Amino acid sequence: MAHLTSPDATLHASWLEATTEFDGAHVDGAGLEGWALEDLKDPEVFARLVSVLINDAKPETVRKPGYVPCTYLWIVDGATFLGSLAIRHELNEYLLNEGGHIGYSIRPSARRRGHAAKALADALPAARALGIQRVLLTCDEDNAGSRATIEKNGGRYEDSRNGKRRYWITPGQPSSARLAR
Repeated sequence: MAHLTSPDATLHASWLEATTEFDGAHVDGAGLEGWALEDLKDPEVFARLVSVLINDAKPETVRKPGYVPCTYLWIVDGATFLGSLAIRHELNEYLLNEGGHIGYSIRPSARRRGHAAKALADALPAARALGIQRVLLTCDEDNAGSRATIEKNGGRYEDSRNGKRRYWITPGQPSSARLAR
């Protein structure tokens, strides 16, 4: 069964296969900005990426201007990498308007099987543990799959900005109570 786990260098081969499926498209929640995919084929470079992703959750980690602390998690089933999920610990102007607290991607061959909805449900308690009282999620206006995933997890639509639908979820409430708010 698929579950969230910390990034793990032992999943290198499966991660490479999954990343190839995205065919150069942006991979939400992966933390790949500044990393060349060609370089990540090298196990040592990949191990550095894993270390950077894990350390990004620490407030004292030095990061680029405009970036916030972020907990990166991988969605895996056994030894198969299915996707990425990022929990941003706080919102800056960009994240408030377009990015949200949580971003995620599922590899194309594993989509439409409920992995994103389960991963988001599993991430909400982690967001709560980080002190996030209300979680902001966004998706492209035309992304029906992501919209359904967010709404299934109790997302309440607030508005759209710059082509992004914005939803709020209160972690810690049962899904039915989140839906009733």
